[in-house]
Amino acid sequence: MDIWIKAAQLFLSLAILVTLHELGHFIPAKIFKTRIEKFYLFFNPWFSLFRYKKINGKKKYSWFTKESPSAWKDDESTTEWGLGWLPLGGYVKISGMIDESMDKEQMEKPAEPWEFRSKPAWQRLIIMVGGVTVNLLLGFFIYTMVIFAWGRVQINPQKMDHGLSVHPYITEKYGIESGDKILKVDDETLTNLDELNKIIMLRDISKMTVQHENGTTETIVIPEEIGLELFQNNAFPAFGMRSTSSYVEAVNPASNAEKSGLQAKDKLIQINGEDITYFDEIQSALYANKNKSVALTVLRESNENKSDTITLNAKVNETGTIGFAVGVSAVQDSSAVETLSYSFLNSISEGTKYGLNTLGDYVSQFKFIFTKKGAGSVGGFATIGNLFPGVWDWQAFWMQTALLSIILAFMNILPIPALDGGHVIFLIYEMITGKEAPQRVLEVAQYIGIFLLLGLMIYANGNDLIRWINGGF
Repeated sequence: MDIWIKAAQLFLSLAILVTLHELGHFIPAKIFKTRIEKFYLFFNPWFSLFRYKKINGKKKYSWFTKESPSAWKDDESTTEWGLGWLPLGGYVKISGMIDESMDKEQMEKPAEPWEFRSKPAWQRLIIMVGGVTVNLLLGFFIYTMVIFAWGRVQINPQKMDHGLSVHPYITEKYGIESGDKILKVDDETLTNLDELNKIIMLRDISKMTVQHENGTTETIVIPEEIGLELFQNNAFPAFGMRSTSSYVEAVNPASNAEKSGLQAKDKLIQINGEDITYFDEIQSALYANKNKSVALTVLRESNENKSDTITLNAKVNETGTIGFAVGVSAVQDSSAVETLSYSFLNSISEGTKYGLNTLGDYVSQFKFIFTKKGAGSVGGFATIGNLFPGVWDWQAFWMQTALLSIILAFMNILPIPALDGGHVIFLIYEMITGKEAPQRVLEVAQYIGIFLLLGLMIYANGNDLIRWINGGF
């Protein structure tokens, strides 16, 4: 059931973002008296689910049609509104513009005053950056309203008795251990775990002030390359709230855990004879035995509602895992978690700051993509859909929608032909040189851009398919 809830949230989110993105092009085009022939939510190759157009003052509707009725084509002065069937985006068809429609016939005719190509370069530039601008501002706006409506979750270090859960790679490399508290990052007090993980993975920091379980305080120097190290060693999230382990929630198909005989609902009580209390102790024990076999002592419920103690042997892989998910019974130090409320004006400041950090963090992630592991982690619609929770949660929905809006803004402004950024590059060239790029160059660039985007889409969704086959979803 949760897969359909995730899919519904993804569909709604994309519908909102695509519609507003295209409005970002539509509105300035109308302001500059540029004719818009079509406005479509989702693509409509071969046929459309719905079309609407006002012809000679009369409203015309059409359902499930392969192409526009001839009368609609005769009247190009008004916009055809439509709903496509392929939910990969949307588009506005602007008269006199080389776009994904590749309408060469129109471009071979003399330019008309209402066409895109007849407008000054600065007006065309505003039209092209309109979609990106809307998505960027929309992300900031959503973050602002989420913070205003729900506040922000903070952690009060003074109320933490059990400290943080720390990934064993951090413990092994830098001496920060589970149970420690992070007091400061570069001399700034940080009380948000989500921000802490983003900072250590994606932002440049030089030191962390840590309070160990024995009460001593230490300043630890952090190297610049720590984010890449954590990524390549699967050490993320690096920090979390400490929680007691309760049971095996799920076992990955064909994993070492399944081969050992581990089952869902088994309760882990020992690894190699060492008692297990916290989830991070499971992580540490497995990580310390990479590429080795470990003895798992579990409690398993029998048919008589009794628990039997069973010992299983499992091979730990090179990443320090064996292929199962742990359900937790309780998060320690829950009293340290506080929700701070903000006034509307303060929410604007916090929302904008959060949006700018999100944009910066997303750009910083690109350094991971150009690695072997990063290229393999690129995902398509299934990966995006998994960002949403398996239950309908409006706060989570809007937070993920804001993230996708900022991602959409950044991706669209990249200087790739067929994207807004590709058009922007040619317009900037024209504004600097005073000469328009040849139409043939624009056409070839558009074909190249479409080819690149289709290739990337096939690759990303192919990765999703491989992960699904391997039990990754």
